[in-house]
Amino acid sequence: MDISEVRNRIVATADELYNAKGIQAVGMDELRSAAGVSLKKLYGEFPSKSSIVMAVLEHRHQSWTQGLDATVQQAGTPRERLLAIFDYLAGWFCQDSFRGCGFINSFAELGAISPDVAEYARKHKESFQEYVARLAGEAGAPKYLAPQLAILAEGAQTTAAIAGTSDAAGQARQAAEVLIDAALTSN
Repeated sequence: MDISEVRNRIVATADELYNAKGIQAVGMDELRSAAGVSLKKLYGEFPSKSSIVMAVLEHRHQSWTQGLDATVQQAGTPRERLLAIFDYLAGWFCQDSFRGCGFINSFAELGAISPDVAEYARKHKESFQEYVARLAGEAGAPKYLAPQLAILAEGAQTTAAIAGTSDAAGQARQAAEVLIDAALTSN
């Protein structure tokens, strides 16, 4: 097994454990055991728990970005691409492993004590807002639409996590349709 394979397994295992239990609840020994690596190998790949947390956040960012973009790119029109954001959320919310946004959860758990986690969570959210702004621009929508849609998506994530149902994605999609149509006709 090569180093990148070990590293990827550790990150994937940490992501699953952190998502299920929370970051602070998972110790290095539990992670080592679940990943099937020695403590020496674990620390050889990641010198600290915070370095694993940052690698998990990077992994989550890449997964989110790739998954979202793949769904959006399947949509036909610029309006449909904006709505596809909420279709992606609907699929995500139905997954058994869905526990809410990993960035919101990480920020809530560690943001006050880890400036790196807080900064990464902010950058992730900023990149999502920029993505929505690009899609809104391609649709010919006014600039105010993108932050409104981003807030809807963020609220849907939190609502779905707390309610334990995927209903929030459909409700947010319906609200997005109203906002998009109003913005496009007023423009």
